[in-house]
Amino acid sequence: MGILKSIFSLRLAFSLVVPNERSGEDVDIILARLKSVKAFEKFHPALLQQICLCGFYECLEKGITLYRQGDIGTNWYTVLSGSLDVKVSETANHQDAVTICTLGIGTAFGESILDNTPRHATIVTREFSELLRIEQKDFRSLWENYRRCMAGLLVPPYGVMESGPNTDSNCLLCTEWFMSVSQVPSEKILRASKVLRNTILSRAPHIIRDRKYHLKTYRRCCMGTELVDWLMQHTSCVHSRVQAVGMWQVLLEEGVLNHVDQELSFQDKYLFYRFLEDESEDAPLPTEEEKKESDEELQDTLLLLSQIGPDAHLRMILSKQPGQRTVDDLEIIYEELMHIKALSHLSTTVKRELAGVLIFESHAKAGTVLFNQGEEGTSWYIILKGSVNVVIYGKGVVCTLHEGDDFGKLALVNDAPRAAVDKEDFNRVLRDVEANTVRLKEHEEDVLVLEKTNNRGSTSSPLKYTVMSGTPEKILEHLLETTKLDSQFTESDPALDDFLLMHCVFVPNSQLCPLLMPSQGSEQERMDYSLNNKRRVIHLVLQWAAINTDHLQEEDSSFHFLQEFYETVCEDSRLIPALKDQLPELKKIINPSPSFQHKVLLRQFSTGNDRLQKKQPIKSTDEILFKVYCSDHTYSTIRVPVSASVREVIAAVTDKLGSGDDLLLIHLNSAGDKELLKPSDVSIFSSLSINGRLFVCPRDQIDSLTPLPEQEGPSAGSMSTFELMSSKDLAHQMTLYDWELFDCVHEHELIYHTFGRQHFKKTTANLDLFLRRFNEVQLWVVTEVCLCPTLSKRVQLLKKFIKIAAHCKEFKNLNSFFAIIMGLGNPAVCRLSQTWEKLPSKFKKFYGEFENLMDPSRNHRAYRLTVAKLEPPIIPFMPLLIKDMTFTHEGNKTFTDRLVNFEKMRMIANTVRIMRYCRSQPFNQEAPQATGKSHQDVRSYVRHISVMDNQRTLSQLSHRLEPRRT
Repeated sequence: MGILKSIFSLRLAFSLVVPNERSGEDVDIILARLKSVKAFEKFHPALLQQICLCGFYECLEKGITLYRQGDIGTNWYTVLSGSLDVKVSETANHQDAVTICTLGIGTAFGESILDNTPRHATIVTREFSELLRIEQKDFRSLWENYRRCMAGLLVPPYGVMESGPNTDSNCLLCTEWFMSVSQVPSEKILRASKVLRNTILSRAPHIIRDRKYHLKTYRRCCMGTELVDWLMQHTSCVHSRVQAVGMWQVLLEEGVLNHVDQELSFQDKYLFYRFLEDESEDAPLPTEEEKKESDEELQDTLLLLSQIGPDAHLRMILSKQPGQRTVDDLEIIYEELMHIKALSHLSTTVKRELAGVLIFESHAKAGTVLFNQGEEGTSWYIILKGSVNVVIYGKGVVCTLHEGDDFGKLALVNDAPRAAVDKEDFNRVLRDVEANTVRLKEHEEDVLVLEKTNNRGSTSSPLKYTVMSGTPEKILEHLLETTKLDSQFTESDPALDDFLLMHCVFVPNSQLCPLLMPSQGSEQERMDYSLNNKRRVIHLVLQWAAINTDHLQEEDSSFHFLQEFYETVCEDSRLIPALKDQLPELKKIINPSPSFQHKVLLRQFSTGNDRLQKKQPIKSTDEILFKVYCSDHTYSTIRVPVSASVREVIAAVTDKLGSGDDLLLIHLNSAGDKELLKPSDVSIFSSLSINGRLFVCPRDQIDSLTPLPEQEGPSAGSMSTFELMSSKDLAHQMTLYDWELFDCVHEHELIYHTFGRQHFKKTTANLDLFLRRFNEVQLWVVTEVCLCPTLSKRVQLLKKFIKIAAHCKEFKNLNSFFAIIMGLGNPAVCRLSQTWEKLPSKFKKFYGEFENLMDPSRNHRAYRLTVAKLEPPIIPFMPLLIKDMTFTHEGNKTFTDRLVNFEKMRMIANTVRIMRYCRSQPFNQEAPQATGKSHQDVRSYVRHISVMDNQRTLSQLSHRLEPRRT
């Protein structure tokens, strides 16, 4: 959203003043805006300055032809937003043109104006697009004055047709014209290098000095280990030496820090490195003013390097020969492979093996052909960054592959660094995995598949057998046999925990309970059922009950099993006295908690004073009073279980109305959009949109349904109420409420949500309400800004929300933190350029840092690194946890060859355990000192937020506040 905001401001700066009338101040404004647009990050500063003096802004709707193949060009272009199709025709008829590639943000094109050659292709906007345009005379002037900067940045024209000796293998090459500055360091990294050098010379000048090694003197050098030590001492955002190595690797890649022998990887060793400025004989020392500026910029610089360092470190590792990679290197590659969708179906062992054979390739220029149509590929490729166009002769681009995709056929590369696996290596990995696979068969069919791996952590048992797949019975049998008894069960076995977390997917409680009962038979057979096996089963039952908590008491069959199991253990304890130690724990789980003595009656989730009371988990057996509306806006109040299906809800309404019509249940949101609910859908009350309502009607009345007036949301903002409240107190009370909601979510609800709650007939109400809270906070931000008519008040609002977000982050409430930042990034808010321009630079800086944490690239690496540093209690960004589980679920089959895919269960269980870790410590409820409004007022306010959830209405309000400028 920050990019969109920058482009909007950039359009204003370009369009309001024509080039020959732009003042120095105008150019500074445009330059500042251009630097904040990702497309211009790496442009040489002097070249960027000149573009500010002569550029024009173009705004084009979808389907506009910019120019046609054969035209004589008059302008050069760069894509600011949107995308454009490149079409080439072999005939004079433009209708025969084939789309050969798509130009995205940051692409530059049109260099044919240098020599007046005809355009090589037709360019058509694929969607709404914004362009920077430079006229021919100005572009030629730039070329003459900045030839050295621009030489090598321009690549050949579009649509080169190449013919091989065999016409079947012809390939249509598609070349994007783009600027690459691998020869010139980016301005940001140049500045980062200068800040670090100045600070080192100011605080630790001994690090940069002349050094002797083997009778040779190296001028003004730093040692790798000393640079890592210095970083570790000067920032809290560096938590390991490996992370520090990645940060220095960024400077090494950009050429602003160099190894004295020109090696391409930074190492935490006794090796010498030199800053680019120290390469010259008369390198100047920083002035006092420069030292002061560098001190002020140091933390921002270190934050920037900490965010891009992991990528540089990964590239460095992948550039090593496979045999040179350390154990730590392989672990880093493996962690990266875990989040690549092309590999999601492969087992953990295969991914670890692949980490040892992956090779890194980087193609800086577009147009590289890996292999032609008809040729046999020798490598398998995974795209780490960039994109690949798949081109078929005569058809043009048939698809575009992006980050995380894999390919091995004809591929045309568009600026794509990628990892490659040699065909022989890949086949060897698969053979090795199969050689280490142990298969247990019954009646000639596999019933259990184990994977044999080295058990590094154990000297007594060098080999470890991991369950890959199997029948539920055999998996359970194996896990019981391998449960260790010498640890007194103080540590949970991860594999057993995986089974108990995930068994609801493949073996419900009604089938699991009989498997856990001791075998029946003669007295001698019962005695032969060893003490150890009985203890293992008891341990499993206790752990199963701990994971399920009160959910077991919702099922009669499970609760009856627990009672029967307790009686059986009591009987066995007479023969085996050692079992008596387990009886007290078993007795606890068969005594129902007081909350299960009666059903709880809930009311509408979105209204009522119940929000002021401490939240309690909602159970499937709880009942709810809910209003269901008719087309004339009259309603019936029904009382049904929270987990009721749509079919049951319709039956309850039909009974109330006494109607004989075939009724349908409709979810109607505030925008008037209608969703017909399926009869099998369950737990529908908690999954409605913020201001959504349930309507019931015959099929022929669906089109006549209209939203209730109350669904529109508030007509005035509440700033006058909450501007008197302390930002820290607001964040604290929000965190208290969020923690209550989060603490109510049962681990199984994530599994029900991922696999489809209708299959389990269970409620996910607690999870739904927590996710709903995220949307509510996000829309609260947008609603308040759009309902604030005064510019100065809106600026105050932005400051208030940024401060609340900062305090939420301080309280480790990442869910509300992200909700607020995403609310500020909503199109209705980020387009308010006049408001954002008035925001003090300090708050703009905070907001920019917060946006960086939301960067979705490399599978939300910035967020994951941040969370990895936090200690519980933590309120995580729940939508990302849901996304991770969905990614694993959709990328892997639940059953393979009729066996449970236990590898998939393990991966999903690992994600669920993140939530368990976040809640492993209680939340400190000590409130900050009250200023202004009382804690009770603040508590009441944050629990009764009123919002508008109609994006069209919010956009209209936004345009009334600041109309679109032409």
